[in-house]
Amino acid sequence: MDRIKLGKITAPVGVRGEVRVYAYTDELTRFSAIKELWVENTPAKIESARYQKNMVVLKLDICPDRNEAERLRNKELYLDRDKLWDVPDDTYFIKDIMGSKCVDEDGRELGCLVDVIQNPAQDIYVVRDSSGADHMVPAVKEFIKNVDTDKMLITIHVISGLFDDKSGLKIDED
Repeated sequence: MDRIKLGKITAPVGVRGEVRVYAYTDELTRFSAIKELWVENTPAKIESARYQKNMVVLKLDICPDRNEAERLRNKELYLDRDKLWDVPDDTYFIKDIMGSKCVDEDGRELGCLVDVIQNPAQDIYVVRDSSGADHMVPAVKEFIKNVDTDKMLITIHVISGLFDDKSGLKIDED
């Protein structure tokens, strides 16, 4: 079964087995709609979900007390792909775009997407060029012009300084 990573358990909360989760989704309230998920390879039912600032606090059926919650620290949470919510057209699951070939608007190859750094303001795409140098591209409409998950192809609007000289790729300024 194909699964999507939803977040990571960071710490126990209280003595009743609740766990604090750093969510990888942009909307924390999605956890309220989830009934079952996976803690690594162990199935778990969500008994309750609440929110504290930018974190989710979950009560899982597999976690009766603080000791068990402590054992779950740093475990990843997954959801079966067939139970995922619909996402807008301009939104992608990281798993679906990793490894995509990146090109500029003229079709010149820039490199390959090797990482996505999640920040509060916007994600940052890390594109590795043929020389092995990494380039940080803000994942905003100004730079990311098209994402084709079927072709595993990302089209990037390149501005001066974004890819210059590290790879030998020269970007002409118009």
